[in-house]
Amino acid sequence: MKYNSAIHHRRSIRLKGYDYTQPGAYFVTFCTYQRDEIFGEVINGEMKLSPLGEIVLQEWFRSAEIRKEIRLFEDEFVVMPNHGHGIVWIVGADGVRPNMERAHVMRPNTQNQDAHRASLWRAPRSLGSFIAGFKALVTSRAGQELNMTRIWQRNYYDHIIRNDRELNNIRWYILNNPLNWQLDRDNAQNTRRLSPPETVEEYAKDVTDRVLKLKADH
Repeated sequence: MKYNSAIHHRRSIRLKGYDYTQPGAYFVTFCTYQRDEIFGEVINGEMKLSPLGEIVLQEWFRSAEIRKEIRLFEDEFVVMPNHGHGIVWIVGADGVRPNMERAHVMRPNTQNQDAHRASLWRAPRSLGSFIAGFKALVTSRAGQELNMTRIWQRNYYDHIIRNDRELNNIRWYILNNPLNWQLDRDNAQNTRRLSPPETVEEYAKDVTDRVLKLKADH
């Protein structure tokens, strides 16, 4: 199904009352404007980055270099033709990744999340602040070096990772994303003939379902 802005316009949904500065792991998905495949292409199961895709890859990791509260890892990030997936770690005062069993002590009510929209204000040292800075750097370089504008779909999706099993599933999904591009719902030509996910819950469910199937096939 081809991207239609009237149908697929998405706004990131943050959990109402959740403190996005607290230590923990967050699965993040960001998409291109109108799902245009401007970050590169998948050839024989490998992602071949375009010049813009290279900028996205570089700025993802460079964005964390100036933020002491952020940790990023190469095996927890992938740039796809029209989107990217990554795990963002917000660390505590000791500067190390938190234990999944102790992370996210605050567990807000997650019902009716579609009713809660992101605030225009972003807390310092928060997930939203990091993503906004990353996107701004990519947009700036794209304009200066490639004369490109309108890079991003509005906002982004985040999923709070609750335990080690979920963390491992998401890592598996990220690493295998290029190999399974033909199944990816963000691929307009996906063989499952499914439209892109409309909510972060759909992304999370798709990750779980696909990882279970991939592991079964292997």
